[in-house]
Amino acid sequence: MVRYSEELIDEIRNSNDIVDIISQYVILKRSGRNFFGLCPFHKEKTPSFSVSPDKQIFHCFGCGAGGNVIHFISKIENVDFKESLEILADRAGIKLPTLENNVDSKRLELKEKVYEINKLVAMYYHETLYKPQAKPAQEYVKKRKLDNKALKEFCIGYAENANVLYKLLKEKGFTEEEILASDLVIKKGNNYVDRFKNRLIFPIQDIRNRFIAFGGRVLDNSLPKYINSPENIVYSKARNLYGLNVAKNTKTRKLIIVEGYMDTVSLHQRGIDNVVASCGTALTEAQGRLLRKYAEKVIISYDSDSAGQAATLRGLEILNNLGCDIRILQMEGAKDPDEYVIKYGNGRFNDLVENAISLVEFKIKVLKKGLNIENTNDKIKFMNEIAKILGGVDNKIEQEIYIDKISSDYNISKEAIYAEVNKKLYGNSQTEKKLERPVTTIREVKQDVAEKEVDEKTKKTESLIIYLLINYPDKSFVRLESIVKNNLIKMEKNKLIINKLYEEHGKGNINIESIIDLFEDENIVNYLSGIMSSNFEITDVDKCIDDVILTYKKEILLKKRNDIMNKLNSQNTITKDEVANLEEELNSVIIQLAKIK
Repeated sequence: MVRYSEELIDEIRNSNDIVDIISQYVILKRSGRNFFGLCPFHKEKTPSFSVSPDKQIFHCFGCGAGGNVIHFISKIENVDFKESLEILADRAGIKLPTLENNVDSKRLELKEKVYEINKLVAMYYHETLYKPQAKPAQEYVKKRKLDNKALKEFCIGYAENANVLYKLLKEKGFTEEEILASDLVIKKGNNYVDRFKNRLIFPIQDIRNRFIAFGGRVLDNSLPKYINSPENIVYSKARNLYGLNVAKNTKTRKLIIVEGYMDTVSLHQRGIDNVVASCGTALTEAQGRLLRKYAEKVIISYDSDSAGQAATLRGLEILNNLGCDIRILQMEGAKDPDEYVIKYGNGRFNDLVENAISLVEFKIKVLKKGLNIENTNDKIKFMNEIAKILGGVDNKIEQEIYIDKISSDYNISKEAIYAEVNKKLYGNSQTEKKLERPVTTIREVKQDVAEKEVDEKTKKTESLIIYLLINYPDKSFVRLESIVKNNLIKMEKNKLIINKLYEEHGKGNINIESIIDLFEDENIVNYLSGIMSSNFEITDVDKCIDDVILTYKKEILLKKRNDIMNKLNSQNTITKDEVANLEEELNSVIIQLAKIK
């Protein structure tokens, strides 16, 4: 992968203190030399997320995520390495040069051109909305009670029923390649057709206020109701939320997520400025991370139809796994938030927000809908599922409150509910909790299989070697070189790391702040950050190195002894002189082994 120069990467990294950066996303508290907080990449209640100001790295001892400030921004903002550099460079006031690599620079230039096209077209659509040919759109906007302030804030526009964009953009100096890359124009034979026609246009902006895509709504009841920009060089639906560029400035640490553009705009217009849309019913993990970044509490307010309910459940599971404090807005008397606010006002809607129910309550409500509680079999099934839901509640006080309520509502003894919950948690045994099997990725399974044959002592020793090379390079590289040259490192990922360290050390490039940048594989970065964050409690570096060398010296001697004994015991004919030499060599090896404690 083509990257910026190492000097520039170093400058950007050194200009952004990792504690300062991460503190914008995570509440950190000092503990000794490091800072700790709740990991932003997985759900946890006990802080296992460590940030080292000395080493300028982070590592989560819970989920294994780690790296330097560049990796953190890349992960938390869901951007690639170069985009992460751009964010950090912009923060530090560092101007990035255009990459010299032809392919990479062309792609970068194309992205910038598409951003320009999107902005120009967004403005063109917005201006068109106020022209005579946009009368159908003007009437629609009036009917939906959208005011001029909202139209301007979200740059809402109108795409007329004609193919106008290709000519317009060509006159502005854009090439065919750039125009087609925007996906606003589709080439059909020798013709260039506008993607959006006779539709109200909702431009989509990212958190940096760049125009990245568009959504278009019909002005009547025809289908499809909405069409959207496809994913392209600047747009990833899974990584963006409509309206977040505006909602991120809200004074509250609470965000309401709705399904569509109109809901978002309508609520913002009425003073509810903490609203974003997922642009569809499927909420992604990347969108969940965005929500978690800007909000302490997330309220889901999807449409009241069945698709909306199913989407709510999927979204809740994603947000819950990310550790979000989530609530579900219960809305009656309207099919969506837009209709509700118009019908009842923002005061009533705010009341709904304040009374939004918890995940547990929502799951119970959804579960109840599909069952007849008066039927004995359904009631048993209901209670079994309730027990599973309650078993997932970590807070014992919260769990007890729900059990009290369920006992009262359904005339079931609390003892019976507790017994069923305990059964789900602990199996048939009430005294010993069963260990849950951890969820393991395919990549991790492969690693486990590869590392099964390596004992824990060897793993620890190899990790110690990496730690010594990084933290004590002046003493370690020369003295430990024989271990590397004799190919004694067993774990493949450790071989990769150590060989790379020796390669860079030979070039004079080793410094603790830039080591992680040597690796692009996320698993290696996480693993290495874990080693760098470990405390091996080394009081005497020289003795520690001596012990490591001795460990491998013993291993070499043992291997040599076994090889000699195999030769002596082999069925091959060997001369008396060869036997005598082998026995003498074996005796020497045994003496050396005896000297090693």
